[in-house]
Amino acid sequence: MAARKKLIVGNWKMNFTVHEASIFVHKLAGLVTPKKNVEVVLAPSALALPTLGQQIDHKQFNLAAQNFYWRDEGAFTGEISAHQLHGVVKYAIVGHSERRHVFGETDKDIRAKVQAAVRNEIIPILCVGETAAEHTEGETNAILHDQLIGGLANLTSEEVAEMVIAYEPVWAIGTGDNAAPSEVGETVKAIRRQIAHLYGKKVAEAVLVLYGGSVTSGTAGDYLTTVGIDGLLVGGASLRAEEFNDILEKASKA
Repeated sequence: MAARKKLIVGNWKMNFTVHEASIFVHKLAGLVTPKKNVEVVLAPSALALPTLGQQIDHKQFNLAAQNFYWRDEGAFTGEISAHQLHGVVKYAIVGHSERRHVFGETDKDIRAKVQAAVRNEIIPILCVGETAAEHTEGETNAILHDQLIGGLANLTSEEVAEMVIAYEPVWAIGTGDNAAPSEVGETVKAIRRQIAHLYGKKVAEAVLVLYGGSVTSGTAGDYLTTVGIDGLLVGGASLRAEEFNDILEKASKA
């Protein structure tokens, strides 16, 4: 596969007030040197998106939403739509394991969100991954098969080719229990095979596939040099400016 930019996404989850987020980005901007071969994406809370959108240099960072509702507008108290996020973010995380397992989102919900993102010209980052029990039982590929079919239904080949898939084994997120890079590499191959089966080989090669799950500056390099991995979805380490910058430096060298 031809060399292309590494995509590094920092998912801040429910951390930082708007003021704290602004201070953090100011600090991060002083550390991060823009690199032609790395795209850096920050996913703050929805409250901070407008402020950071005004603050960041878009040559240095892009923004992602952590979540949104699939309807474009209507009587849905407390929700934010992809339609409202259009022009604010470039990306949106969809189907993160915390949305699936803490908030009970189904494949049907996730499919509707992917379609809403595409409809509103936002690039979806579709998260897929198996639980510890599913991993132990050897069901990883079957689970990913179902999640990919569920999340990508009703999209065109062109739309899928421009998406991002993030493989996040649920058992590795926030646990410090890292998946071996060689194992992740094989799983990423299985993801591309499934996409090739659904949409063709060219689409499978075009789609970006990230790894996420307790990624640190110490482990990032091994994942980034694994064939087929196009970048990282970083959680806790993205809340520490120096460590996140170290991951970006390793991405540039990879």
